[in-house]
Amino acid sequence: MKENLDIKRIILQIYSDYDKCLGAYKITYLLSRDYGINISVGRVYRLMQSMSLPKMSTDKPRRTKHHDQGDCDNHLHQEFNQKAPNLVWASDFTYIKVNSKWYYLCIVMDLFSRKIIGWHIAANHNVELTMSAFNKAYKSRHVQYGLIFHSDQGSEYTAFAFRNLLDSCNVVQSFSKKGYPFDNACCESFF
Repeated sequence: MKENLDIKRIILQIYSDYDKCLGAYKITYLLSRDYGINISVGRVYRLMQSMSLPKMSTDKPRRTKHHDQGDCDNHLHQEFNQKAPNLVWASDFTYIKVNSKWYYLCIVMDLFSRKIIGWHIAANHNVELTMSAFNKAYKSRHVQYGLIFHSDQGSEYTAFAFRNLLDSCNVVQSFSKKGYPFDNACCESFF
């Protein structure tokens, strides 16, 4: 069927443009958005199978559990509107693809102004990324005693080196509840 051959050609183009990491759902969306082809996800899935394209993996990268994470208390309690600068900073990271290579961006936001006061971008997603972003923010601000630094419970933020850095600066660390992005909504919505 000529229509299926044309659609397969476009699917293959989309699949290769996105480094072979899109599944049937996203390809269906792109077919509709970019090419005006409105077909079901099931049809896209069957066409991909007939082309022997692997389906999108739902596996997540394995993370090692750190038993020495210490307390992961939430001191912010979703009180995102602060009365003055440098009372609460929040942080998160995202990934950006540039010329088929992934980079990771970590930001530090002052919840008083919602201004990004520190950021760092790197090819590796590790504790050095978060430490660099925090150090840039800390050096650019006149921080009073009692600053709260809020983030998710990612290994970059619970790492011993990062916790020592915050302790050395007399910064109180606060964490979102595990798997609950609403506790860090300001940073989540920034991205």
